Amino acid sequence: MQDFAAIDFETANGCRTSVCSVGVVVVRNGVVTDRFYSLIKLEPNYYAWFCQEVHGLCHEDTDGAEVFPEVWAKVAPMIEGLPLVAHNKQFDEGCLRAVMEVYQMDWPGYEFHCTLQASRRKLRGLEDYQLHTVSAACGYCLENHHHALADAEACAVIAIKLGI
Repeated sequence: MQDFAAIDFETANGCRTSVCSVGVVVVRNGVVTDRFYSLIKLEPNYYAWFCQEVHGLCHEDTDGAEVFPEVWAKVAPMIEGLPLVAHNKQFDEGCLRAVMEVYQMDWPGYEFHCTLQASRRKLRGLEDYQLHTVSAACGYCLENHHHALADAEACAVIAIKLGI
């Protein structure tokens, strides 16, 4: 697959609908051609401490951000017609489906692929298959893990390297 968009969401609490940031990396002909990052104001704007510990975001960060439909209106044209790739697609696809349902947005039939599943098949013997471990095995140093854009970039590198 030479054309795809890698995507990553961060959430504010245990609900998949609580997306508070998104990172997207567009790959065409095997080369990164575009990047997008945005904070997202969730409604209600509630953060669980365990999520704040993971990504460092809190309601003060997203108070002035756009709500999901406004952010997605910028993302959708970037990824139109492209398959989506995520590391643990079950989480990111679940977030996207859930938040689109909350805002009563139609599901456009996005096709998702998973670098976590692919890395388990193609990279035998890693100590674990977390994003930072797999990206390192693919020659990419993930320095800002749990920042949505940094994670999307790592996912894109993995997908290119593994030929997903």
